[in-house]
Amino acid sequence: MSKGPISQFIEKNYLHFNAAALVDAAKGYEEHLLDNGKMMITLGGAMSTAELGKSLAEMIRQDKVHIISCTGANLEEDIMNLVAHNSYKRIPNYRDLTPQEERDLLDNHFNRVTDTCIPEEEAFRRLQSHLFDIWNKADKSGERFFPHEFMFQMINSGVLEQYYEIDPKDSWMVAAAEKNLPIVVPGWEDSTMGNIFASYCIKGEFKPTTTKSGIEYMMWLADWYPKNCGGKGIGFFQIGGGIAGDFPICVVPMLDQDLEVENVPFWSYFCQISDSTTSYGSYSGAVPNEKITWGKLDITTPKFIIESDATIVAPLIFAYLLDL
Repeated sequence: MSKGPISQFIEKNYLHFNAAALVDAAKGYEEHLLDNGKMMITLGGAMSTAELGKSLAEMIRQDKVHIISCTGANLEEDIMNLVAHNSYKRIPNYRDLTPQEERDLLDNHFNRVTDTCIPEEEAFRRLQSHLFDIWNKADKSGERFFPHEFMFQMINSGVLEQYYEIDPKDSWMVAAAEKNLPIVVPGWEDSTMGNIFASYCIKGEFKPTTTKSGIEYMMWLADWYPKNCGGKGIGFFQIGGGIAGDFPICVVPMLDQDLEVENVPFWSYFCQISDSTTSYGSYSGAVPNEKITWGKLDITTPKFIIESDATIVAPLIFAYLLDL
């Protein structure tokens, strides 16, 4: 397909510095897919609350992303936006809030994510009530699932449709559930739903083992990775830093160095979007070459780093890949 006006604008105007890196990364991603490669996207930060689903969902539908690693917050906050969007509160002057104004938001059951406040009752508690039933059913029957599988069950059951407040085509979790897209969610317990599940376990209502663990996610990924390395191999598109990126990229050196599997391919494309300052000791801001020493990337792996706001950069790259 010919490129649309957004892509043409990017190619004409984004010629230097981080703008040029954006174009290079987008073209490298496109070439990777054309060479029969697959791509992992990792979601750190608050990308779901930033409504990345408006572009990421279509990327999933068009098979331009084959696996996602995300924080527990990104897993749940896309669904929260789906069912409670109209009750969200935007705070454009968030930099000027006093401690008392922050406390007032808490007292009114709003939790702030930069300029956006998530409503507790309409978002957190709405998901909790339905997840309780799903967790309870699994716990009582002795079944065990990964955190994202419980979310998929909730979405696919249709129980949330009565609450939809955005077009579901703009929800990346709906798109992922429809395709049963592979997802890994390291550190899921560091999320609202993870905290809530833990509270039920503390009260003795559920067994902690009903939800599969991060170790089991790594075991699953260690099986998935070699089976999907055909063609150009698997690329790594990292949005932000943190555990969403740190966790899955380690599967390659683990397979090679710890399991001593022969001929494990390196990640075959790497791009990171981050506004973390590149510095020694700053993993999120480390340049890609450092990953060579850890057995994650090869000398010949195409490497890109875009030092900018991912809420600006990622939708533009996705637009380019979607020929918009």
